Amino acid sequence: MKFFTADDGAKLAYLDEGEGVPVLALSGLTRNVRDFDYVAPHLEGVRFIRMDYRGRGQSAWTGEASYTVPREAADALQLLDHLGLEKVAILGTSRGGLIGMYLAATAKDRMTGLCLNDVGPVLEMEGLNKIFDYIGRNPAAKSYAEMAAKLPAAMTGFEGVPESRWLDEVRHHYVETETGLKINYDPELRDAFLAAFKGDIPEAWPLFEAAEGLPLALIHGANSDLLSDTAAQEMQRRRPDMIYAKVPGRAHIPFLDEPEALDALKAWIAKLG
Repeated sequence: MKFFTADDGAKLAYLDEGEGVPVLALSGLTRNVRDFDYVAPHLEGVRFIRMDYRGRGQSAWTGEASYTVPREAADALQLLDHLGLEKVAILGTSRGGLIGMYLAATAKDRMTGLCLNDVGPVLEMEGLNKIFDYIGRNPAAKSYAEMAAKLPAAMTGFEGVPESRWLDEVRHHYVETETGLKINYDPELRDAFLAAFKGDIPEAWPLFEAAEGLPLALIHGANSDLLSDTAAQEMQRRRPDMIYAKVPGRAHIPFLDEPEALDALKAWIAKLG
């Protein structure tokens, strides 16, 4: 893991691996660079860059007020500046996709493409409510093994996932201690998230449409409770050129190493030039 310092002094972690077309991978809300461990070995001809948002993984905890899409987007641009990169394509999982759309609207000149993993301009309350329930809270499980055993029942909509993958997920996103499992991100992220989604949730079609002219892809979990079929179909209507993959046996979010996801990613990368 490497580090750079943001303009407010926060020390932020990132990985920079491979050679080729630069792709910046932005993870889910509470997650970190490990989100992309499954897909990374499959990406050829790609300089694959990942970052831990502030308050997550190995990056500094900077408090509730700083855990916003605009601040995290600014951090992403500052990482590009640190690496001397004028432009990158963005692969955004969930929260990362929201950041990617925001960047398309505010810093499109820094982008060569956008791939959204199970997220779009319309978010379903069913999926948001599930996030409200767990974010910022330590699980009841006392060990990695106990938590991994519980995940198949808890993660409805996922089919055919081997036990080893659930154990990988637990190890990626929790810390095992003598008193039980702990989340590996700042608990204040809960307050920031609840504040951001308090009341009516506006649709973000202008952000989606800001990606006009950029190679665009959408990977959609067939059983997703955050991105509906209706929203995905409207995204396709507005961007007929959008590469689209519906991943069977996956809810929110696909792991990205499924055959359908990989085919879409490779087709998108080929368009990046």
